Amino acid sequence: MRRGFTVHNELTLANLGWQPFFQQQLSLQEWEEFVPARIVEQHRSEMEIATSSGHAILAVLPSMPALTVGDWILLDEHGTLLRALERKSCFRRKAAGTGIKEQLLAANVDTAFIVCSLNEDFNLNRIERYLSVVNNAEAEPVIVLSKADLCSDPDAFRAEVQRLDSMLCVEVVNNLVHGGTAVLRPWCRPGKTVVLLGSSGAGKSTLANRLLGRDLQATGAIREDDAKGRHTTTRRSLVETPAGAMILDTPGMRELQLADCEQGVATTFADIEELARQCRFGDCAHNSEPGCAVRGAIESGELEERRYLNYCKLSREQALNSASLAERRAADKKRGRFYKTIQRESRGDKRA
Repeated sequence: MRRGFTVHNELTLANLGWQPFFQQQLSLQEWEEFVPARIVEQHRSEMEIATSSGHAILAVLPSMPALTVGDWILLDEHGTLLRALERKSCFRRKAAGTGIKEQLLAANVDTAFIVCSLNEDFNLNRIERYLSVVNNAEAEPVIVLSKADLCSDPDAFRAEVQRLDSMLCVEVVNNLVHGGTAVLRPWCRPGKTVVLLGSSGAGKSTLANRLLGRDLQATGAIREDDAKGRHTTTRRSLVETPAGAMILDTPGMRELQLADCEQGVATTFADIEELARQCRFGDCAHNSEPGCAVRGAIESGELEERRYLNYCKLSREQALNSASLAERRAADKKRGRFYKTIQRESRGDKRA
C-alpha cells in the first residue's frame, strides 16, 4: 500500500469502472510501473482519488489539465500526476451566470438517469435540454420519472415522454417503497458508471440513497407553492453501490445552458432534422416557404409545435454560447503566447 492511501474493502479497478477503452491507452511499461486512479470527488484545492490500493487526496495544481469527477489519471510511484487519460464520455455546460466559461460536470459515464418528478415541476422542454447534454456526451440516456406516489396517472406522463422518441428508455420509480427502484437495476451492473441529472427537488438524492442502500445524501422537501426543490446535494462524488455500479449524484441545476452541443441537439431532435432535409429549399427557415416539410408536419399534427420551438431555442442558445466560448479560447491562447514571448525575452535579457 502506498503512503497516503486509505484502504477500502475489495477495491479493484474493475469496480471503479476501468474498461478496455482505458487499458488500451497504456503501454505495457506504463501498466507495470504506474498507477491508474479515478477522481471520485473534487474540491477547489484538492480532489479525492481511488485506486486498487485505496483512496487518497491529490492537491490541485495550476499546471494540471482541466479535470472533473469520473476522470481517469495516471500516477507515478510517488503519487504525482503524469497525465489524464482520454475520456469515453464527458458532460459539460456553459458555467452558470453571465461569464463566458465552460464547466465540466462529469466524465466517463455509461448511463445518465435524467430524473424528473411527477408533479407540477414536470417539464418536457427541460427533459429535451438534458437529453441534448447526454446525447452530446455520448452516454446512454434513461428518463426516470420519480415521485410516482404523488401522481394518480404516471402512465400518462410516461406516454408524453415516450412520444419524444419511441426508442427512449423511460422508467417510473417510487423512492418511498421497497423495491420501487428495481426497474433501474439493468443499468447498475458492476463496473458501470451512472450519473443522476435533474433540477433541484426532482428526487435525485433520494434515488441515490435507494440505489446505495443507505442515506449518504441529504434530502429535503419541495416548496409547496410551486413544487420546486431546494439544493440538498452540494458536491459531486462517485460512490459504489451494493450492486457494483458507481453512482454520481450532481447538485440540482436551475440553469443548464448548452455550449458546443450541436451534435447533442441534432440527436435529440433527429425527427426535426430529418424533416428539414425534406424541405424544398436547402436554406428553408421553416416559416412560410413553399414546400416546407417542417411546417407541414406541424400543421398535420405529426410534429408538436412546442417541440419545434424548443428545438429552435436550444439550437440558437448552443450556437451563441459556442461562439462566445470559441472567442474566449482564442483570446486566452493569444494571451498565453504573449506571456511566453515576454518570458523568453526576459530570460534573454538576463543572459545578456
